[in-house]
Amino acid sequence: MKIYDYTVKKADGKEVSLRVYEGKVLLIVNTATGCGFTPQYEGLEKLYKKYKDRGFEILDFPCNQFLNQAPGTNEEIVNFCKTNYNTSFETFAKIEVNGENADPLYKFLKQEAPKDIDNGQMEGLRQKLKGKFSVEENEIQWNFTKFLIDRDGKVVGRFAPTVSPEDLETHIEKLL
Repeated sequence: MKIYDYTVKKADGKEVSLRVYEGKVLLIVNTATGCGFTPQYEGLEKLYKKYKDRGFEILDFPCNQFLNQAPGTNEEIVNFCKTNYNTSFETFAKIEVNGENADPLYKFLKQEAPKDIDNGQMEGLRQKLKGKFSVEENEIQWNFTKFLIDRDGKVVGRFAPTVSPEDLETHIEKLL
């Protein structure tokens, strides 16, 4: 299977095939509105504005699996992002990224890129959260894990939440 074989739900509940993104460089991110990494929305929007005209898209998938940090409805989450971070990239319906109810897209992404590219700060986060939350190593560790997809639909990297959007810029430029 390829990434383009998957269908996802938009925030309004309508299904959309990822084929609409064929030939584009994608950054797929699981997000949350009440997370310590939520300010990364600002960096994501800067990347999107800078590269969208060159064939770059960000696909935002809110996820409430990590200490209930995305508790709102899809509409509330979209409004929060637009109001607080002026986001213009697509925010999809809330999903699960781990466990038996994980969205099929995320099952595929984790299979294609089972480990995070880390900047050395993820272990500190794991220690801080020890006892509050734990997941297997190949599972999504936290919100704001980022998957970079090339124009052919191949997953080229999975980046830890501690890797900022700005740190991905050189990777994105190479793919564009």
